[in-house]
Amino acid sequence: MKAPDYPDNEDVRINALRSLNILDTKSEERFDRLTRLAKRLFGVSIAMVNFVDINRLWVKSVQGAEISESPRDTSFCGHAILGNDILIVSDALSDRRFYDNPFVIGDPKVRFYAGLPIVVPNGSKVGTLCLVDYNPRTFSEEDQELLRDLGQIAEQELAAVQMATIDELTQISNRRGFIALALHSLNLCKRLNKPASLFFFDLDLFKEINDRYGHAEGDRALIGFSQILKEAFRESDVIGRLGGDEFVVLLTNTNRAASNLLLSRLEKIRKEHNQKEARGYDILCSVGMVEFDPNRHQSIEDLLEDGDRLMYTQKRSKRAKSLQ
Repeated sequence: MKAPDYPDNEDVRINALRSLNILDTKSEERFDRLTRLAKRLFGVSIAMVNFVDINRLWVKSVQGAEISESPRDTSFCGHAILGNDILIVSDALSDRRFYDNPFVIGDPKVRFYAGLPIVVPNGSKVGTLCLVDYNPRTFSEEDQELLRDLGQIAEQELAAVQMATIDELTQISNRRGFIALALHSLNLCKRLNKPASLFFFDLDLFKEINDRYGHAEGDRALIGFSQILKEAFRESDVIGRLGGDEFVVLLTNTNRAASNLLLSRLEKIRKEHNQKEARGYDILCSVGMVEFDPNRHQSIEDLLEDGDRLMYTQKRSKRAKSLQ
């Protein structure tokens, strides 16, 4: 068996995949409808939409089998994303790359495979729309054209998913996008026994900005704060706007000391931003920082609830001091 090579742009490809906020999400009718159609049109045993992660093949939608993920090094799709068109394996037993693959010699005894790379706008091949059958078969030019047409639909649906996870105003993850990406990051921290922390931010005196300067200026302040967050934190950190003037950042593989350093960096950048913009008001914020505890935080919502509570504790303390 030949394990698939890694594309030359693997780091860029993985970043593009992660930015979709789609890994480990629930099934969606938009993709299930597509795999149902593919299975019926081609008369194959299995039709799937897969995404090729660092070390695994993750299944977003499947018809004809029960599988959620499998190792990347035994996957057909890992080979498919190396090319620019459909990878066709008419008979896996006659192909030196796959004849002794565990999915060929064992269940489900794959014989035929056709996989079309799913490409995102930056050119990265993040996954495949693929067909699997238990018998050898040919795949005509007409079949290939039809699979390409279905592949375009998959890419369009993926673009729609991405749009649904991005906050339109600030162009960072919205609540849905943040939760999806944060869930993946926390699961990774659990597997590797690495620390994680969450910052929960709320802008101070934001209502006064809207009341005094208008909602357009309020939007400008929200955009400005999102830019401050992007500059202060690392590319590996998950940044999102939950709604209104609430923002969150999830830091992975980061202990409390490193988290405090990043918070100090944010304060420096925030002050520099205020001096540079000189809009007649300062962007101010309260923050709650909470360390992820897998025994106490059973969900992302548990972590957000603790962060929200700690943020309001700081906000109340600020108000009390201002009244003294």
